[in-house]
Amino acid sequence: MKKYMVVLPISTMMLFVALPLGASAQIAVLEVIKAGVKKVIKAVDLKIQRLQNETIWLQNAQKVLENQLSKLKLGEIADWTSRQKDLYSNYYQELWEIKSAITYYKRIKELTTKQIAIVDEYRWAWKLFQQDQHFSPEELSYMEKVYAGILDESIKNLDQLLLVVNSFKTQMSDAARLEIINTAADQMDINFSDLKKFNTGNIQMSLSRSKSLDEVATLKEIYGVVQ
Repeated sequence: MKKYMVVLPISTMMLFVALPLGASAQIAVLEVIKAGVKKVIKAVDLKIQRLQNETIWLQNAQKVLENQLSKLKLGEIADWTSRQKDLYSNYYQELWEIKSAITYYKRIKELTTKQIAIVDEYRWAWKLFQQDQHFSPEELSYMEKVYAGILDESIKNLDQLLLVVNSFKTQMSDAARLEIINTAADQMDINFSDLKKFNTGNIQMSLSRSKSLDEVATLKEIYGVVQ
């Protein structure tokens, strides 16, 4: 599993400074992250709706053009196309850009949903591990450090997705957007996989320290371990 260093961006460090140390601070920061992710998803939904409406309008305009062209004679088609080329070339270009934007926004929505899954996985496991008597304070402290590293990576991933969203207001090539999205997606997969492995390892450790079959059965039910 990837080793995580507890290095937080300035904005996140400020949150930690303003909050009490320990699990409560972690959860408070997670609420901020999760709220931000959900806000992005809501904004993305609105953008998708608007872009789809514009796409439908442009597609209808394209159909009108094609229908009109089909009714004209060949000579008239050549003359009409020449005169209308400049007028409608911008519409076709905009149509292409909107289709591209919709694709990016849908992909971003998928990735932000995965970010929420990472946060939920952490909160579920951390709450249970804190209540598990099989872990020492030192072990819980180590878990907290590992989680902090994973969450730091999650914040970086979210920052990259926000960069792509904001890039539609500025100049950025499709290649640059795609590279950012793919890098963030790969990192999310690693984060989620490492988080699941770390939690599974801790669950197995707790089960191995159980003193009876009844205790094992109870823990499996608590942790949702399938036989």
